[in-house]
Amino acid sequence: MEHITFLVAVVIITALAFDFTNGFHDTANAMATSIATGALRPKVAVAIAAVLNFGGAFLSVKVATTISGGIVNEKAGIHPEVIFAALAGAILWNLLTWLKGLPSSSSHALYGGLIGATVVGVGMDGVNFSVVVSKILIPAVAAPLVAGVAAWGATKLAYLITRGGTDTTTKGFKRGQIFSSSLISLAHGTNDAQKTMGIITLTLVSVKALPKGALPPLWVIVSAGAAIALGTYMGGWRIIRSMGKGLADIKAPQGFASETAAATAILTSTHMGYGLSTTQVCSGSIMGAGLGGPRGTLRWSLVRRMVYTWGLTLPAAATVSGIAAFVASQGDWGVALVGAALVIGSGSMWLVSRRQPVSADNVNDVTPVEVEVTPTPANPTPTTTAVAA
Repeated sequence: MEHITFLVAVVIITALAFDFTNGFHDTANAMATSIATGALRPKVAVAIAAVLNFGGAFLSVKVATTISGGIVNEKAGIHPEVIFAALAGAILWNLLTWLKGLPSSSSHALYGGLIGATVVGVGMDGVNFSVVVSKILIPAVAAPLVAGVAAWGATKLAYLITRGGTDTTTKGFKRGQIFSSSLISLAHGTNDAQKTMGIITLTLVSVKALPKGALPPLWVIVSAGAAIALGTYMGGWRIIRSMGKGLADIKAPQGFASETAAATAILTSTHMGYGLSTTQVCSGSIMGAGLGGPRGTLRWSLVRRMVYTWGLTLPAAATVSGIAAFVASQGDWGVALVGAALVIGSGSMWLVSRRQPVSADNVNDVTPVEVEVTPTPANPTPTTTAVAA
């Protein structure tokens, strides 16, 4: 433990802070549709998600090793200042998109931050771009498409099988949603909690507290699981509103199909060590379920904003973290300046969010921001529906 200097301790705490933001940013992935359909009460939903996120953190470490020994070249001389800068950029982007209620990728914010900070702090040789392409960029495109198509097909099948169903059928789908949303929470823990494990492990390797290629120690797994569980329990209500009520009018059969498709995609990717975006997968499955429903509708204004944000996340986080890495490399005053900017930026966004708070009590309420809806065959005139920004 003699390698745990003050700076290393700060980096570990900052990594757990990122994990916390990841938790409340991504609660919507598992629970937005269950809350929107009334399958689960909001507070019950986030409590279940928190417990299962914590449990999922112990099921695998493949994604953690993708980060700690895959994206970044451990032999390139990565040092704690670089990792601190990477986390600063990722946290600020997470909070900005949460403030706007946009379901962006916490994972890509972290990857972008790590890539940008490493390129500035170490050089191009510090990033294994072949791993970035094969295990991040390709899954980023493929996973939401696969989940969306699977959810569309499952939704069509669900409505075909239950054609003319009664209220009992709807209640059955809602009970099914309890299982399917719980499975996503467990899958989320196996994928996203590991990303922070990988960051902390990389930090410990960089100061020779762990050998190169080491797996995350038990205390790292426990702390990362606890941080993401606590963040999940806080509930990212703004993003839950956008995903549950903003993308489409999801009914119980669509919610069950969407969640089942998303959980399958996430668990498969985790098994293969792909650090995919669970947000993109779950958003893709919700869009597929929306198009597969009886009306086949989506609110395309929010979809476009969300996709633009997906495309911006990695380069934006990389740019911010690259600047932070340059400042941090100037010495102790540079690290302090980056830390101050992180605290001030985070605090400012939290204060702004208090002007129009979203909580468990009003998460399913509709706000007066209009977005277009795709026309249905029965009514070819485009309509507008209010949704949270």
